[in-house]
Amino acid sequence: MSQHALPAGDRRFETVRAAGGVTEYRHTGNGLTVLLLPEASASVVAFQVTYRVGSRNEGTGLTGATHLLEHLMFKGSERFNRDLGTSVFQTLQAVGGQINATTWYDRTNYYAMLPADHLALAVEIEADRMRGARVRDEDLAGERTVVLNELDRGENQPLRRLLHAVHATAFHAHPYRHPVIGWRGDVEAVSAAGLRSFYDTYYWPRHATAAVVGAFDPEATLALLDAHFGGIEAGPEPPATTVTPEPPQRGERRVTVKQAGELGAVLLAWKAPHGLDADADALDVLVQILAAGKSARLYRRLVDTGRATSTWAYFPRLRDPGLFFVYAALAPLTLHADIETELKAALAEIAADGVTDAELERARRQVVADEAFGRDGPMAAVSQLNEAVALGDWTLFAERRDRLAAVTGEAVQATAARLADDDRLTVGWYVPE
Repeated sequence: MSQHALPAGDRRFETVRAAGGVTEYRHTGNGLTVLLLPEASASVVAFQVTYRVGSRNEGTGLTGATHLLEHLMFKGSERFNRDLGTSVFQTLQAVGGQINATTWYDRTNYYAMLPADHLALAVEIEADRMRGARVRDEDLAGERTVVLNELDRGENQPLRRLLHAVHATAFHAHPYRHPVIGWRGDVEAVSAAGLRSFYDTYYWPRHATAAVVGAFDPEATLALLDAHFGGIEAGPEPPATTVTPEPPQRGERRVTVKQAGELGAVLLAWKAPHGLDADADALDVLVQILAAGKSARLYRRLVDTGRATSTWAYFPRLRDPGLFFVYAALAPLTLHADIETELKAALAEIAADGVTDAELERARRQVVADEAFGRDGPMAAVSQLNEAVALGDWTLFAERRDRLAAVTGEAVQATAARLADDDRLTVGWYVPE
């Protein structure tokens, strides 16, 4: 039963499900998914359109397409553009709005936070550029330079280059092997026509989720969304073979990055499950146990002993199976091979012996607190919804805190044991020159 009933007889939207204060609707005409989360205490509203398309959907020669389109979408349309003094930034900032967009492996999102009485303006702009964006050669030339400069800055960062190299080595077939920003050759060569074709494939209601969080009236907001998005066609079905599955890895892989610098680094990446998998919650807790703060295992093992200057662990939840990372930046005179051995041993010990009750409790408290802080206010909440939508099920937003709080020590140990397989490991060394 919906938490926000539609007017009697209204068939513009059908109610799908509700959880955690969020109600999901689907437009009966074009399939647009809508998520509404009213917050009576808020004085603002956050509006976001998430396109369920990211770098994982880019084909050969089009790596970086979603990121370049993110830039071009802000060039506007025939109605909203800088030449008329009505660009997206000019229009929404004039009413006190904060706006931006981000691109990731599994999604691209466009969002705004603004006074509640200006929600209609943000909805109008997003509906207009869903199909009316000007993807022109003259705009691409300038944005290509911006993106190439951004790419250059990243390539000058050893850790960024090491991450890209490890991804490209760990994945042989799946497009997670490509950097979200794209490979330089593709960014340099892509045409406006190529980007327009990509845009015309994915930027439709069928592939989009509109989320509204904050101070708004649900029935009026549904009517507003219908008024601006309802007349847009659903759009084409996605290509039948959008993503190439990654074949099983059967043997350790290695890559070395050499670049000017002073101190080396080691990055290990094990094949990990997708972000909705039952093991994903335990992996979030494992990240905390390994690398959160000075009491974490990697810090005590490597930094306290003077062998590393910093350590971290990272598990990005992705729509398809991804990677679990551990990292250490070497202290002077420390050998790469020694740090690699220690990083492997840290995971192997948890797989063999488990974790202490104190470690588990501290890690669970931290991940639950992080989750709570990460949705404090309309903008934070809509961002968390965005990530759950990208994984394929927004109800993770409603369930995640309870799921994290329920992780047991046995689950962490069993998940670590399934993870710690050297045949599914990619080793990356950064060697300074």
